[in-house]
Amino acid sequence: MSLELNHRINGPFDAPVVVLSNSLGASMEMWASQVPALSIGFRVLRYDTRGHGASPVPPGPYELEDLGRDVIDLLDQNEIERAHFCGLSLGGATGMWLAANAPERIDRLVLLCTSARFGTPEMWEERIAQVREHGTESVAEAGLGRWLTDDFRASQPGVAARFRAMIESQPDDGYAELCGVLARLDLRDDLSRISAPTLVIAGAQDPSTPPDPDAKLIAESIRGARLEVLDPAAHLANVERAQEVTDLILDHLENTS
Repeated sequence: MSLELNHRINGPFDAPVVVLSNSLGASMEMWASQVPALSIGFRVLRYDTRGHGASPVPPGPYELEDLGRDVIDLLDQNEIERAHFCGLSLGGATGMWLAANAPERIDRLVLLCTSARFGTPEMWEERIAQVREHGTESVAEAGLGRWLTDDFRASQPGVAARFRAMIESQPDDGYAELCGVLARLDLRDDLSRISAPTLVIAGAQDPSTPPDPDAKLIAESIRGARLEVLDPAAHLANVERAQEVTDLILDHLENTS
């Protein structure tokens, strides 16, 4: 039975569709800076990944395939045959799964600050235990430190506070189950099967998915993929370097050559 994911659509009804997929700890609101420009020429479909935002929190465990099939169901529910896909971190992993396993549904692919394999299972087990015992509030400060550089947090305290609150607002069970997805996924053998034109964007100061080796591996493994590294930027490059990321996405999606 498919989930009814919380989602929102902006832009012309008859325009090409671009799906925006959020990271662990975030909701669809993380894309607020990109939506105005993207929705001029595209139909922008944002959604909250299961377990996050206002989407359902079904019993776990979840697997990456579940997240990918949630997107396929969402496209079907909105009568969308094919779409561009732009995902950050966990959202990027969802995009890679879709491009490798449902290539007929994905046109162009944008992968931001993501990886084919995230850390070690032991690291995730520690975080799962912390969230189950103390809640998402207990990981918010560390999460914000990975998301945004120190200089950006100092210069934009209001933005930093908003994103810290975003982490704190995520359901404890949903956050823990999505940590489990990241602990188990390994897409390294799937990358060579991706044929969608792919843009990889990385933040030079990203401690979670650093350009080398994570973004570099993806770009080298997907035929024809292009890598752009933004400096300075940490994990939420679309927030810290909002205009540059928006311009890169538009350039990639509008390039029909």
